[in-house]
Amino acid sequence: MPRRSPAGTGGVVFHVFNRSARRLVLFASSADYEVFLEVMVETAKRFRMRLLVFCIMPNHWHLVLWPERDGDLSGYMTWLTKTHAQRWRRLSGTTGEGAVYQGPFRAVPVQSDHHLLVVCRYVERNPVRAGLARRAEDWRWSSASRDRENCNLPPLSAWPISQPANWLELLNGEESASRLEAIRASIRRSQPIGEESWRQNTGIALALRREHRGRPASHSGSRLGLRQATGGLLAASGDQFMTDGPLA
Repeated sequence: MPRRSPAGTGGVVFHVFNRSARRLVLFASSADYEVFLEVMVETAKRFRMRLLVFCIMPNHWHLVLWPERDGDLSGYMTWLTKTHAQRWRRLSGTTGEGAVYQGPFRAVPVQSDHHLLVVCRYVERNPVRAGLARRAEDWRWSSASRDRENCNLPPLSAWPISQPANWLELLNGEESASRLEAIRASIRRSQPIGEESWRQNTGIALALRREHRGRPASHSGSRLGLRQATGGLLAASGDQFMTDGPLA
């Protein structure tokens, strides 16, 4: 039986994130946030990319992206990160003083089902979790912002699944500690979020590593890591994400 080629990154949703180097505060003022938003808007004009949700925090940011073609993710994120780093250094008067970010970017593949809803909620709820806003829509620097009509925010694309009609209610509801820790574990390991069969069969993780680093990666130990990283997301029937019910 011929070996199946690894899946590419096109058509797969990714939770993409990056953090400042040396705990730099990247966004100390409204102007700092606005510069990053401007770079996001410019990047969207240069590269084909579907942006589902985003959230900018004082020293890091989260994007949920849905690239159409293989290679789109790397091109989009490389230009976004490098351009913002250059402008941040120039505006802060610190050009030549080292890296702005810990690395180019990190990306976690997400299955386009209830797992995507969990991840989008995690991203847009960041300011509430950090104590920066009482409600998710109060944070201006997020796709959940109530001020979308009045700000120069990057355009959002339709999701590959239906967004619940009571999305804001779900965003601001109580958060499950077990689900939160499962997502954080996947972030630490950069491991896919989805059903075990999906994680094992897509080959997305290897394809992303090849696209991002230019070399193949080993499967060694990956299966155990995936289970550890995401097995708790929806493991208990009482803690499942139900689009027509409460999220807790």
